[in-house]
Amino acid sequence: MKTVRTKAELKAALAGLSGTRALVMTMGALHEGHLSLVREAAKAADNVCVSIYVNPLQFAPGEDYESYPRRLGADLALLEQHNVALVYAPLDEDIYPRTPLVRIDPGPVARILEGKTRPTHFAGVLQIVHKVISLVQPQKAFFGQKDAQQLALIRTMAADLDLPVEICSVPIRREASGLALSSRNAYLSAEEKKAAETLSQSLFAARSGAAAGLGADAAVERIKAALAANPLIETDYVHAVDPDTFLILDGEKQVHGRALLVLAARVGSTRLIDNLEVDFR
Repeated sequence: MKTVRTKAELKAALAGLSGTRALVMTMGALHEGHLSLVREAAKAADNVCVSIYVNPLQFAPGEDYESYPRRLGADLALLEQHNVALVYAPLDEDIYPRTPLVRIDPGPVARILEGKTRPTHFAGVLQIVHKVISLVQPQKAFFGQKDAQQLALIRTMAADLDLPVEICSVPIRREASGLALSSRNAYLSAEEKKAAETLSQSLFAARSGAAAGLGADAAVERIKAALAANPLIETDYVHAVDPDTFLILDGEKQVHGRALLVLAARVGSTRLIDNLEVDFR
């Protein structure tokens, strides 16, 4: 496995790879969710390339950019065990030699849900995703379903800008309790982690209710009630959305077929997201 820190080093390292490439983009602090992306990428290409970069453009002032966990040494040791060909861990001054003047407008889907709470977030995400895909030039890029709205926007960007890459999704990896794996789980105290399990538990309970005939509005209200019952949880949003367009479905007269139940909440001071696909009858 080769690790490079600059665009020049990356270009030279890529020239030495033969065969197809798959890209996995991360912000480091790797966990089993990231490794599941790496394993899927390894099935799809001759060479797996992993990027590790905490992207400042996707953090607003007051968010956790400075405190976001950075464990490059441990991350590299972990990736050594998973047949990764190349790790690109760029330096800030190399990836952004100056403040970008040309920016990507992520469109209306970026202004709802996560985008409403974090209005500059998705523009920053798409900026770095476009940049790294352009630099690595993979045939396939793998992203996790946990960041479902981000995944939808990346797919839209790739289609609208004709990026020559296939965007592939990998299901959410969860702890035995059901809690979705996240680098931010490291912020949680033992008590907060127990409370955070309510997020996934409420989603799975709502899906069971949907299988028994519960409608979208009632499913959303059931999740909200479960979260509100825990004093350590402050709910940001809960909605049923179209899995492809992310248009909000609850509040419609009737919802039939596939939908995605999405939520965001603070557990203590830590903001977590989760989602689950549901079939409403």
